[in-house]
Amino acid sequence: MTSTQILIIAAFGNLIIFTAAWAFCVKIKNFSPVDAFWAVCIGLTSLFFLLLESPNPKQITAAILIGAWATRLGYHLSKRITKHHPHEDTRYVKLREVWEGKVNPMFLLFFLAQAVSVFLLALPFYLIAADPDPTFGSFSIIGALVALTGLIGETISDQQMSAFKATDPDPKSVCKKGLWKYSRHPNYFFESVIWFGFFIFTLGAPWGWTTIYAPAIITFLLLKVTGIPPTEASAVKRKGEAYREYQRTTSPFIPLPPKPSSTDH
Repeated sequence: MTSTQILIIAAFGNLIIFTAAWAFCVKIKNFSPVDAFWAVCIGLTSLFFLLLESPNPKQITAAILIGAWATRLGYHLSKRITKHHPHEDTRYVKLREVWEGKVNPMFLLFFLAQAVSVFLLALPFYLIAADPDPTFGSFSIIGALVALTGLIGETISDQQMSAFKATDPDPKSVCKKGLWKYSRHPNYFFESVIWFGFFIFTLGAPWGWTTIYAPAIITFLLLKVTGIPPTEASAVKRKGEAYREYQRTTSPFIPLPPKPSSTDH
């Protein structure tokens, strides 16, 4: 199979999957599952690239890393979406309001845009798969270690938050335990670390440097679009002054020592 054929199959495969996902979401009247489809499809597309033709140990390592990322995030999102169904994520509720009168066709375009983003974010793994050098170099080793660190950090962050919610039923309480003492969003920080790890891994392949857009896109989305802004707006609305105090004392992204609380003065 030629490189062009591989890329065409991946691109059109994602367009078909997301069109089907859109139809499914229209049927259940909830567009939230697109988040889980996005994570899983990045993993599937990357694995398609990496495992299509007699993968070497370097490509298998990359496959394990992106497979672990997609499985963990896909499961996490699916569990959350299922728990809240039929209630829709607030982002999509707002889009329904913005697109009133043309909700379904606009969401179809939105889903197709997600298919394009999946293809773009999986391209680093296409370059790893196309790399003629099967040996581990410094970039692939360092990148794998950075991505693994991010995966471990994100998993710990989610577990700490889950444990907090299980032991503190007060909806106005703010988690300041473990990694959440040093960052308001350690899960988002480590998500960014994972993608910079993937980028470093890809630097060992020809044209790997061009994939800097992947961690840049992920980090931008986390900081400015679908990550911190809606999460914090929701937290302030639900938790009030307790969360505003948390914002004053705790780093929003990179884990840092917390500032003194205003109640300490």
